[in-house]
Amino acid sequence: MLGEIFHSSPTTGILTYDGRKPYSENWAAEWKPLYTLRKNFPNTGTFSFRPAPSALHSAWELGALRITSGSSSEGQSNVAAIWSSEHALAWHLEAAFREDSAAWATSKCKAWDAQEKGLPGFLTEILDCPCTLAQARADTGRFHTDYGCDIEKGSVCTYHPGAVHCVRGIQASPSYAAGQQCCYDATGVQVLTGDSTGGSTPDRGHDWGSPPYKKPPRIPGFSHWVYDVLSFYYCCLWSDNCSDYFKHRPSSGCQQYHPPRAASAFGDPHFITFDGTHFTFNGLGEYTVLESSLTSLRVQGRTRQASLNGTEAKVTGFSAIAMQENNSDVVEMRLPEHSSSILEVLLNHQALNFSEQTWMDPKGLFLYAVPGISATVMFSSGVGIEVKGTGELLSITILLPERFLNHTRGLFGVMNDNPQDDFTLRNGTVLHSSSSPEQLFAFGADWAISNATSLLTYDTQYLLHNFFYGPKHNASFVPVFSPPEDPTDPLAKDMALLCQSDPLCRFDVLTTRGLAVGNSTKWSHQSYKRLRENLQPVVSCGWLELPSNSSKNSTNYLAGSVIQIRCSPGYSLSGSAERTCQSNGEWSGDTAACSPSLGAKQQPAFGTVSGILGFGILAVLIF
Repeated sequence: MLGEIFHSSPTTGILTYDGRKPYSENWAAEWKPLYTLRKNFPNTGTFSFRPAPSALHSAWELGALRITSGSSSEGQSNVAAIWSSEHALAWHLEAAFREDSAAWATSKCKAWDAQEKGLPGFLTEILDCPCTLAQARADTGRFHTDYGCDIEKGSVCTYHPGAVHCVRGIQASPSYAAGQQCCYDATGVQVLTGDSTGGSTPDRGHDWGSPPYKKPPRIPGFSHWVYDVLSFYYCCLWSDNCSDYFKHRPSSGCQQYHPPRAASAFGDPHFITFDGTHFTFNGLGEYTVLESSLTSLRVQGRTRQASLNGTEAKVTGFSAIAMQENNSDVVEMRLPEHSSSILEVLLNHQALNFSEQTWMDPKGLFLYAVPGISATVMFSSGVGIEVKGTGELLSITILLPERFLNHTRGLFGVMNDNPQDDFTLRNGTVLHSSSSPEQLFAFGADWAISNATSLLTYDTQYLLHNFFYGPKHNASFVPVFSPPEDPTDPLAKDMALLCQSDPLCRFDVLTTRGLAVGNSTKWSHQSYKRLRENLQPVVSCGWLELPSNSSKNSTNYLAGSVIQIRCSPGYSLSGSAERTCQSNGEWSGDTAACSPSLGAKQQPAFGTVSGILGFGILAVLIF
């Protein structure tokens, strides 16, 4: 075995910057072997070494370890290897660091501060954060869990004390490939750098990188370390200069955040449009679920008959969903023939294997999967599409940013806050919102696709015979439109216990003559209701800056919150001692100020929410 250190220059894209246009083609990254730790040692399952300072290598502050086969030559690329994560090569740091680490780190921080001032600002082109933790976790088209602070894994938020969960903006910003980060406390509100060193910080280099990836600051992981993480070490962890860091990396508020609109289909299937219209369409064939000329977005679905114990019911459900935006790769989620539970994911009609990684970045999108259960596609426009295998049928939920208003059509209707035109045919004819189930069946049939426009895969004799060479809408299949409820039905008692007042669950129990599909429908319906609730708009008044020598009782800046301001001992308050965030997004009252009281002895206030200063020493101890 061969143990080596690889390094990425801490000056990647910075010291090689030629002084001309920032972010020019002359920026380059360097990634090469630094030296070998040990050669030809036996594989015992572990490897350890004693780090040693090195003046020769002190300039290389970021790198990774790799272990390769002893048959590989030193520094050989493209060989099988075990890699560590990227990290600071702290043991290389020169003697000055060991003599006075705070002074050394301060010098590094000040140099970074000066350099940042010469780089273009990126803060105006990144998305605002969601206002609440619920919104952040629900907006899966634009934000994804930051694994460094995950509430599902115990909220071990090393870099963000006081937070319980963080998310990152999925897409890098358009010009500078910057990234957004949003963190939340246990009450569900944002943690901001104006109040705490645990506040969320935007990134000059998106942690997950950005196409075309090979140029800084677009390199996954390493660009983020070089431009954002090492400077955090210098300014916040190794010295008390967080104010310099947060000057360039302040938390984004949420005043400009607009939650996406949601639509969903599940069960037999039952549709809930973006404007909240409910209807059931049990066509057998392949249909346009949603399309938008705004980004050439296309989402198509294939249905099959639902069954119970091998007997086909007179209703259908989704068995495959395919999607594409602009010239992105095509992603398809499907349930294989004769399978009732294992979800397949295809990329350009080829099955994907998620045994080694569950997060992928194909062309024009990101893809995240819970293997065999669900998959979420996040397009570059911010559209999010989640497909789940719920029993023998698929459910689909689509999130659209507000800019898609008046730019959608298909089974999910026209997203325009007007439910009256959701049943719009291809030719523009609008069916009445109270149309009969039979009329709605005709509406759905009108959205059948053609082979020329199909994104779906036909790789078996069954699919070729029934869908490629067969009709795209099987007019000979007539579903059950309104199943009657009979108190003497043997299923009546169990159905009432399971479904209670949910009409969609009851419909599916009666049409499939079993509880399984009804139970999946009930679960999906409840999930949709929670999603809509979590995505409700929230008004924020923005961060309320404190006057010097004061403290406040809360860091909640959403509508209805009341901030009480108290001056430190020896100071008197002028202005409003209490500010309320109003429904119009404005703070009530007047700006407060704390002035020295006549003849009073001034004392500093500690243990209060008084900005960054009260957390500086604590940060060094925590980290």
